[in-house]
Amino acid sequence: MQAASRRRWRFRQPSVIPGFGMALGVTLIWLTFIILIPISGLAWKSSALGWEKFWSIGLDPRTIAALRMSFGGALIAAFVNAVFGVILAWVLVRYRFPGKRILDAVVDLPFALPTAVAGIALTTLYAPNGWIGQYLTPLGIKIAFTPAGVVVALIFIGLPFVVRTVQPVMEEIDREVEEAAATLGANRFQTITRVLLPGLAPAVLTGFALAFARAVGEYGSVIFIAGNLPYVSEIAPLLIVIRLEEYNYSAATAIAALMLIIAFAMLLVINLIQTWSRRRYGYGV
Repeated sequence: MQAASRRRWRFRQPSVIPGFGMALGVTLIWLTFIILIPISGLAWKSSALGWEKFWSIGLDPRTIAALRMSFGGALIAAFVNAVFGVILAWVLVRYRFPGKRILDAVVDLPFALPTAVAGIALTTLYAPNGWIGQYLTPLGIKIAFTPAGVVVALIFIGLPFVVRTVQPVMEEIDREVEEAAATLGANRFQTITRVLLPGLAPAVLTGFALAFARAVGEYGSVIFIAGNLPYVSEIAPLLIVIRLEEYNYSAATAIAALMLIIAFAMLLVINLIQTWSRRRYGYGV
């Protein structure tokens, strides 16, 4: 009897954090109105098309080319940001040099800069007569108005996500870990690949997922530098806008639904890899 009463008392004791029920209710209501209802409306509108019409729109060569450009460019940009974002975070955390605070503030510039302004600035820089493009053109390298321009714009807007995700985790890694690895005979490359990177892997994957998700739906900074050539440098969000301007709402809905399905599947895979890396290396558990 005493054991049962103790169990009942433990079950009824209040939570350490008060207001859980109210906070959970507000969270669910907010997510319902902001995320679930719009997604449900998109799914309902897509289901009204019928499978035959839906797949005819989705398998259209122009739609496939636009989806390939959006997701392929986003993946390339996310991989580039995962590499150079970690390097940039390492420099900001491990070294002291003049202008460090300015460089640290510049990393956040894509967050504050309007995407249209970023697109115009990148186009001005990488155009054949731009500050950077004028030196690349004689080498046969063309960035603006090509698929390469799309990737450059996506790298620009996605870099802060990787840096700001990895940087706090890197600051928690004690320098003594590196010194211990060195005393045990590990060279610099072994220390980075076998000691530091395994602990950073979940954070890098999180930054990669955030940069990828941000890049997939990017519109403003891309349309100015892409050239927007169908089957070449046209992104899926632009194709959706074109279909809406043509009052072809069914095609716009189908393309948006395809983007949602593909993005959800890819992010699910990334999250599964992230969960595996956390269990594998014991980080964040």
